[in-house]
Amino acid sequence: MPSSTASALGAWALWVLSCAAVAQVPAVYPAAYAQTIAAARKEGKVVVYSVLSNKAAQPLVKDFSALYPGIAVEYDGEGGSTEIYERFTTELQQGNASADVMWSSAMDLQMKLVQDGYAMPYASPEAPQLPAWARWQELAWGTTFEPVVFVYNKQLLGAADIPQDHPQLARLIASQSDKFKGRVTTFDIDKSGVGFMFAAQDRKQLPGINSLLKALGSVDTYAAAGTGEMLTKIASGQFLLGYNIMGAYAMARSKKDLPSLGVVLPKDYTLVLSRVMFISRQAAHPNAARLWADYVLSKRGQKIIGDALELYAIRDDVDAEYTAATLAKQLGSAARPIALSTDLTDYLQPDKRRAFIGEWKAGMAQGAAK
Repeated sequence: MPSSTASALGAWALWVLSCAAVAQVPAVYPAAYAQTIAAARKEGKVVVYSVLSNKAAQPLVKDFSALYPGIAVEYDGEGGSTEIYERFTTELQQGNASADVMWSSAMDLQMKLVQDGYAMPYASPEAPQLPAWARWQELAWGTTFEPVVFVYNKQLLGAADIPQDHPQLARLIASQSDKFKGRVTTFDIDKSGVGFMFAAQDRKQLPGINSLLKALGSVDTYAAAGTGEMLTKIASGQFLLGYNIMGAYAMARSKKDLPSLGVVLPKDYTLVLSRVMFISRQAAHPNAARLWADYVLSKRGQKIIGDALELYAIRDDVDAEYTAATLAKQLGSAARPIALSTDLTDYLQPDKRRAFIGEWKAGMAQGAAK
């Protein structure tokens, strides 16, 4: 083939790729974004560590792949929040390959990583569409709006035994300790990152936290590793009540395979978590990571989060079944979104964390001693 012909074909191929990239740049994005897309295609993949399971995340992964063919998504959602935190930090400290993007419901652990310098700054063109409390210094973004709830077995508890707020939960358990003995569950805050965060937030929000801890201790509350285990055992009747459960999961499963589950949005206050995402400062595929972050925050990605993933889209301009707007309207003044801030990491200092867990367990032990 003559060199002039080869050069012409090469130029044509580059032009086609350039046009394809430009065609995918949303109107509100800077024109230079086409270069990010082209660079991401050369990188060929993005590696995501998450606590959202591979199966649950499949609609998101599949749609991203359709939008950006040729960029593989190596998605790992099989670890817990503490597990992926430790895996990520250990891999980087040892100089090994790790995640390009970290995405977790343990907001405090994510913010600690950001504060410790693990996040890459990025001015996402989608970030302005997020509420102010859900973004932090062009380093981290909240992606969902998920309530923290009570869950109960509808077939085994009557209306009088369904607590509507935190003080009522404490009174109910304390007054019927025989009935609830061994039949209440919550997160193991020593092992679950998100469970620890919920407990720390309750300490801030609930003046009567000691009464609740004593009540939980009086019935030998079972400390569970994860939400799935708690929901399954409440539905089976092994447990009657669950405290501080991730509500999006509970609501979705109550409509599908676990119809015996009932869900309460506490009326005194309902914590709302947002899964936090950031790009690793040491990302091996930084451009593909930017595409993934922008996609998850985009209207298109958020619609999938609010429909297929049933996790409540955080953007208020998304038309989906599960959205922050509809949930916020339902919660009213009881909504307590957990804001992205340095305050989140206060209890994570080793001495404070040990002291907090010790005080939490001691509070429950006071109830158990009676």
